[in-house]
Amino acid sequence: MSNPTVAELESQEARLTLPHFTYDDAWKLGNLLVELARDRNAPVAIDIRRGAQQLFHCALPGSSADNDAWIDRKRRVVERYGAASFLVGTRFRAKGTTFEESSRLDPDVYAAHGGSFPIAVENAGIVGTVTVSGLPQAEDHALVVEALERLVG
Repeated sequence: MSNPTVAELESQEARLTLPHFTYDDAWKLGNLLVELARDRNAPVAIDIRRGAQQLFHCALPGSSADNDAWIDRKRRVVERYGAASFLVGTRFRAKGTTFEESSRLDPDVYAAHGGSFPIAVENAGIVGTVTVSGLPQAEDHALVVEALERLVG
């Protein structure tokens, strides 16, 4: 999934809507991500939020405080645009530009790089975010998608 299309990324968001998102769901999703990352020796940090509340955070060996800064920047893109950070960046590239060139947003605050995904609940919309940082952007995104697919069942 190195270069997914806008349509492929939008399809992921549409099918990965959850029936509910509880504290227990956040714990399950976080643990799924930790398990997947450990199986791959992935040096990532993981963050799950509902609204402004952080429900889960884990930093695995090889990650650093820099990954936490990337998490914040990618999460802000999801919160602002209501779409996965990878999708937002891909939409800009599909228009022949980049997020950094055309969004008019501070790149020290916002990063439209893969790895942050909206947590959407049926009949409620986006209620939070799940973010991974530490791998190339397509791999960060794919890890989140795989965990959400397992959570959805």
